[in-house]
Amino acid sequence: MVLVMVAGCGGATKHDSLPPELAVPTGAKLVLTVEARGVQHYGCEGGAWMLVAPEATLFVAGKEVGTHGAGPTWTHADGSSVVGKKVAAATIDATAIPWFRLEVASHGDKPGVLADVTAIQRRDTTGGLAPTTPCDTGATNDAPYTARYVFYR
Repeated sequence: MVLVMVAGCGGATKHDSLPPELAVPTGAKLVLTVEARGVQHYGCEGGAWMLVAPEATLFVAGKEVGTHGAGPTWTHADGSSVVGKKVAAATIDATAIPWFRLEVASHGDKPGVLADVTAIQRRDTTGGLAPTTPCDTGATNDAPYTARYVFYR
């Protein structure tokens, strides 16, 4: 584990232990840290639960600043957006969805805070896991989750 310091919402700082595979490239600059609250949408295919898409609202210091959805895509209130591609994952808490490191696969066409983002971390997750029970094809389930997303350039 690598000890890192991340600016939290409202200017506070938090120290986290971060698995090395989730570290962003050396020299990456912090752009934005948001708190996400939402659900992971699951659907049943062939008797197994599969992730369909996340759906979350993003907050900074309690103020809504954007959304997170399928793609996975993050859209800021200023209109800028990014689509991520998972590079690495680590299960930190067996009761929550994994932490991720993502590279930015594409940007939206509007300028703004996310316009020059190159890397994203999903950290500090709670909940969001797929059900462990068998399912019937076509069934759906929404698993509430929270996470912190950290954006870098």
